[in-house]
Amino acid sequence: MSIDVEPAAPAPQTPAEDTPPQVLPGPAGTPLPEDRFLNREVSWLDFNARVLALAHEPGAPLLERAKFLAIFASNLDEFFMVRVAGLKRRQSMGLGVRSSDGLGPRQQLARMTERARELATVHARCFLEQVRPALAEQGIRIVLWRDLPDAQRVPLHDYFRAQVFPVLTPLAVDPAHPFPYISGLSLNLAVLVRDPAAGTEHFARVKVPNNVKRFVLVGTVDGETTYLPLEELIGAHLQQLFPGLEVTAHHPFRVTRNADVEVEEDRDEDLLQALERELARRRFGPAVRLEVGEEMDDHVLDLLVRELEITDDDVVRVPGLLDLASLWQLYEVDRPDLKEEPFVPATHPRLAEGEKASDVFAALREGDVLVHHPYDSFATSVQRFIEQAAADPHVLAIKQTLYRTSGDSPIVDALIDAAEAGKQVVVLVEITARFDEQANIKWARALEKAGCHVVYGLVGLKTHCKTSLVVRQEKGQLRRYAHIGTGNYNPKTARVYEDLGLLTADPEVGADLTDLFNTLTGYSRQTEYRRLMVAPHGVRPGLVRRIEAEATHARAGRPSRIRLKANSIVDEAVIDALYGASRAGVPIELVVRGICALRPGVPGLSETISVRSIVGRFLEHSRVMVFGPAGDPGRTAEHWLGSADMMHRNLDRRVETLVRVKDPVVTGQIDAILDRATDPRTRHWELQPDGCWEQLPAAGEPFRDMQTDLMRRTNERGTGG
Repeated sequence: MSIDVEPAAPAPQTPAEDTPPQVLPGPAGTPLPEDRFLNREVSWLDFNARVLALAHEPGAPLLERAKFLAIFASNLDEFFMVRVAGLKRRQSMGLGVRSSDGLGPRQQLARMTERARELATVHARCFLEQVRPALAEQGIRIVLWRDLPDAQRVPLHDYFRAQVFPVLTPLAVDPAHPFPYISGLSLNLAVLVRDPAAGTEHFARVKVPNNVKRFVLVGTVDGETTYLPLEELIGAHLQQLFPGLEVTAHHPFRVTRNADVEVEEDRDEDLLQALERELARRRFGPAVRLEVGEEMDDHVLDLLVRELEITDDDVVRVPGLLDLASLWQLYEVDRPDLKEEPFVPATHPRLAEGEKASDVFAALREGDVLVHHPYDSFATSVQRFIEQAAADPHVLAIKQTLYRTSGDSPIVDALIDAAEAGKQVVVLVEITARFDEQANIKWARALEKAGCHVVYGLVGLKTHCKTSLVVRQEKGQLRRYAHIGTGNYNPKTARVYEDLGLLTADPEVGADLTDLFNTLTGYSRQTEYRRLMVAPHGVRPGLVRRIEAEATHARAGRPSRIRLKANSIVDEAVIDALYGASRAGVPIELVVRGICALRPGVPGLSETISVRSIVGRFLEHSRVMVFGPAGDPGRTAEHWLGSADMMHRNLDRRVETLVRVKDPVVTGQIDAILDRATDPRTRHWELQPDGCWEQLPAAGEPFRDMQTDLMRRTNERGTGG
C-alpha cells in the first residue's frame, strides 16, 4: 500500500546535528563518497509520511485511521516547534553552518518546509476525502453550521450562551489596541467587522478556547451522531461579540512558535528555578508557522504575516479543518466496532505464580528476565519490582532515574512510600525532558517533600538512561537487583510503546549501576564499566570498536554479522563504521523506526546493508544490537540493549546506558525478536539507496504483521496486566 507522497530529494542536516563528516578512506584506500548521508530532517518527515500511510489504509478500523491522522498532526507540530524553530534561531544568530551537501540554513529551511507543506496537504485531504466521508457512513458526522437545519441549531444557541460565550474575549486591533499576543498552537478566528456609522472596517481576534471540547455534540438521531467544530459555533455567533457592528468575514488561523528550551546551567542558580524561568519564556517564542484556511482573504493574511513577523514561506494554507490533532476526541467515541480489539498485556511467565503475584527477587535469583512491552505487562514486572522493593523490609536503598512518567505515577508513589518507610531513596529526575518539564518539576518537589534525595543530573547533559537499582540485605550480605530498559518508567506509554527491559540480579550489572549512580549524584569521573557502555564517553567508541571487530572477522574469512534495532541512526562516525564493515563484507541488518541518514545498498559502499522500518499499532521504541553471527562455535555474539539511539544528542549530550546481556535464555529471546523484525514476510518499509522508502511485501503478496503475531502469542499464554 502506498500514498501519493514522494520523498523529497536528500537535503542537509540542521546545524544542531551538523558536524561536517570527514571523508574517510575505504579498505582499498578509496575515499567514502561525500553524498553518503541522507538528510536528517527529510528522513524524519519521511517517517511521518509512513505514519500518515496508516491513515490511508482502507481496511484498517476507521477510528484507528483517525487516530493516526491525529498522531501525524501532533508530530508535525513538534517538528516545527523544535527542528524548524531551531534552524531559524541559528540562522537569525548568524550561525550559517553549511550541511554536508553544501546548503546553507536558508536553503535547508526551504527544503524542509516544502516537504512539510506537501505532507500537510496530503494529511488534510486524507481527512476531507477519505476519513470524514467514511465516518459519516458509519454514523459519525462532522458538519458545518450551514449544514444544520434550524431544529438542530436551537439547542446550540443555548449551549453557546451558557458554555462558550462567557469564556470568549474579542480583542480589537486599532491605534489604541495593539495586535494581541497569539499563543502557540492555539486556534483563533481573524474577524473583520464594519462600523456602519463611520463606514470603517476593523480587525479583531477571537481565541477558540482550548478548555471547551473542539467537537460540539449536536445530537444523536437514529444511531447517527453529529458533531460541530467549535470554531464553527463561535463563527455563527460572532455578532453577539460585536453588537452594533457588522461582522463581514471571519477566518480560522493557528500559530506555531519556537518551543525549545535552553537553560543556562553555568550560573550560580538553582537549576529548578532556571528551568521555570525558561518555561515562562517558551510561551513567547517567535512564530515559525502560520496555518490558515484556504479561503482566507489576502489582506487579512498580509496583516497576520506582518504582525507575527514571519514571511510568506512560513504560511501553510490548509484545506478543511485546522488542528486535526483534536481528532483524538473522536477516537474516544464509544464505537468498539471502529477500533482495534483491546489488547491486555500478560504477566511474564517467569513472574507469574498462578493467580497471585510472584516474588520478583526470587525469580531474579534464578536468572535474568527480559520483559517485552507492551506484550509483557509493565504493571506486573517493572512496576511490581519497584513496588515490592518499596514494601520489602529487607530493602535498604532504591536508586532510580526518571525521564518521563505518567500524570498519575505508581512509580513515584512507590518511591515516596519507600522513603517514608525509612529506606534510602535516590531519584534522578530529568527536569529538562522536552515538553514534560512542568510535570517533572512537580514530581521532583513531591519526592523531595517525602524525604527522597532528588538530583537533577550532570551539568550540560540530559540523563536519558532508564535504570533502577535495589539494594537488599539477604543472610547478612547485600545483594543488588537492577532494571535497565529502553523505555521510560511510564505505565501508560508502556501499553503503546514497544520496549525491552532487563531485570537482573547479576553482580557485575549491579556493581556497574552502583558506579553509575555515584557518577550521577557525586563527583566521580568514571567512564569505564564492566557490562555497561555509558554515553557521553563510552557508547560511540564502544559501538565503533565492535563494528570494526566484525569487519576484521570478515576480512579474515571468519563468520560475521551485525543486527541493530533503533529509533534513529544519524551519527556519522557510527554510519561510517558500518560502511567500512559493509565494504569488508559484513552482513548488516538495520531496523530503524524513524530517522536514518545511512544509504543502504549502494555498490561499493553499503551493498551488504539493509534498512527497514516497522510502523504499526505500537510505536517501535526499543534499542537493541547484536555483534557476531548466531551459532558460531568459535565465539559468542554480543547482545546489548539500552536507551541510546545513534544520534549526536544521545551520544554527546546525554547520559545513556547500554547493557550487555549474557544470560543465554535472554539472548535467545533477543535473537527471536530480531528474527521476526527482519523476516522477509514481515510487513515493513524498505529504504532504497536513493532515500525513497518502499513498502514490502508488495501489494497483493502475503505478509505477516509482526505486532499482530506477538499479540496473538500473548493472548495464547494468558493475560495478567
